[in-house]
Formats: sequence, structure tokens, C-alpha cells
Amino acid sequence: MAVLVTGATGNVGRLVVDELVARGVPVRALTVDPERAALPSGVEVVVGSIARPSTVPAALDGVESVYLAPYARTASRFCELAREAGVQRVVALSGSSVGEEHPGSSGHDFAAVERAVDAAGLARTFLRPGAFMINSLGWAGSVREHGAVHSAYGEAAQTPIDLGDIAAVAAHVLTTEGHQGRTYVLSGPEAISMRQMAAAIGAALGKDLPFVELTPEQQQAEWVAQGMPEQVAGWLVETYAQAVPRPQVPTGVVEDLLGRPGTSYREWAKTHAAAFR
Repeated sequence: MAVLVTGATGNVGRLVVDELVARGVPVRALTVDPERAALPSGVEVVVGSIARPSTVPAALDGVESVYLAPYARTASRFCELAREAGVQRVVALSGSSVGEEHPGSSGHDFAAVERAVDAAGLARTFLRPGAFMINSLGWAGSVREHGAVHSAYGEAAQTPIDLGDIAAVAAHVLTTEGHQGRTYVLSGPEAISMRQMAAAIGAALGKDLPFVELTPEQQQAEWVAQGMPEQVAGWLVETYAQAVPRPQVPTGVVEDLLGRPGTSYREWAKTHAAAFR
């Protein structure tokens, strides 16, 4: 039976499609924009979205397993429909911020998705990645225009993860046994500070890339000016602050599940160097 990938145009979902196809698994992709997704040949496409539950029953028909993108508003209805359709397994993308109490935390929406899956009584696995390496693309404009990275808390050490590693774990869990009821907290292979990340981007560009440290107030104001809700910006600044005295620690789960090293930030920077030129 095919695996349904929801959010198949999204950053992670699109990569999950590729991972499953590489494993020879039949894939059905739920997406609002198949042309933009540029899905591989042989992938069955259903036009729709988990945000529009009326489009979901056709996508679920005959499906045994689902990769569930995190969309809290309609997660409960989607899970009810999945149960009615006889879905046997759900692998839901969540986040390591589940349980955080800050009002701006992404953890509230991720927790809502997890509750919806559990309430429906579905056999499930939750994937909780932390910070994404791709978030660093937010520095690209500053690097191109000013030749420097501007950020608060240069010594904040996080364990960012490559989207490809998240997708590989999702495909592995969808196609192997022993993961029912498990919650996997995913990280990159190393703790790396903001300043070290900037240096890695500079090395990928073949030049010295200065790090200009912003105050927390400057950082929050910059994000709000870019359209980020003030509460979310405040939560992110607080997360950076906490990672200075308490550096994040790699979980090692990617390596344990896939039997290979996770993608390092330096590797990611080399692959994405063009975005910073």
C-alpha cells in the first residue's frame, strides 16, 4: 500500500517523498501545488491539504501509513478521518519545544498535533527535531549586503539539524518496525554556537565573515520588523539566551536510527553557500 505524505510541497514533506521513492515505496502526495512540488514520476498526486479536511478522504483511501505535517488547527479532524479510513500508522512531525510554557513557543501547536493523534487512538511515532539548519538562511541578506552575520548571543550553542536528516528518519520509521508509541527527539550531530555557524558560512564562501553581535532588544526588533509576531520573537531570543549557559547536547538519535553520521553544519553551509553569495 502507498504511504500518504501530507504537506508534500513543504520543506520536510517534499524530502520525505524523495526518501520513500528511493526506498521503492509507493507514495501518494497530498499537496495544494503539484507543479511547484515537482514530484518524481510515479508518485500519485492528490490535490488538497490537511488544512481543508474535505480534500482528505480521497487521499486517505487505501492508505496504510501517513506522514503527518504539523498543522494544529485541523489535526483533530484529520486524525478522525485517518482512523475512519483504517490508517495503521502515523508518523507525525512535531518539535522539541513541546512542553515549553512561553506563550510564543511553537511547542503549543506541536503539542496540539500530538494530542490529536493520541486522541484518535492511532499507532504513532512522534518526531521532535530542534532548530533547523535552514533557519540560518535568515542571515543571507545581511551576508550579501553587509558581508557579516548579525545576531544576538554569539556564544549560544544549539544543535541544529538538516532537513534531509529529518526526512530520512521519517522514511525509516515509516518503513521499518519497532517505532510504535515512540517519541524521537532529533538533533544535529554537534553543538555549535552562532559565532561558529557564521565562521562555517564564511569558510564555505572562502572568506572571513565577521560576526556582529546584536543586543537582545535589537534582535527582537529586527525579527518583528520582518513580520514575526512579537511573542514568537521574544521566545526565540529567550531560547538563544538559555543556550549560552546551558549549551544544547546532541541526542544521537539520527545516528542510531540511520546508522550513519548526521549532516554537520559545515556540510550544510557548503551545500547552501550560493544562497549567501
